[in-house]
Amino acid sequence: MKKIIESPNSPEAIGPYSQGVRAGDFLYVSGQIALDRKSGELKLKTIAEEVECVLKNLCSVLDAGGASPKDVVKCSIFLSDMGLFSQVNTYYSQVFGEFSPARETVEVSGLPKGVRVEISAIAYLPLD
Repeated sequence: MKKIIESPNSPEAIGPYSQGVRAGDFLYVSGQIALDRKSGELKLKTIAEEVECVLKNLCSVLDAGGASPKDVVKCSIFLSDMGLFSQVNTYYSQVFGEFSPARETVEVSGLPKGVRVEISAIAYLPLD
């Protein structure tokens, strides 16, 4: 069973992909960036604003798929500069700290729309 997940509170996909996909017991959330759904503007003034917007978008897709941060088993973080690692961890830990999903963080040469941070997730939701 595969179901496309769309949240009205997260930005629409900027390419040929879905915000999320529920497949069996898993919810796969596409990489989220700091794009505000309502205004269409990027939230890039500070790294705090950017990461908070990314996590808000990610949590909105999780919610639309019937999940929450506690259900996340794996995250992937993509950074434009590994020097942002500790700052991103500060805000990431506010959402995922006590749930401690598996994770990798990698520095990449570029991200969509010139953002500094993109985060994707996989949640485990056993079918009832």
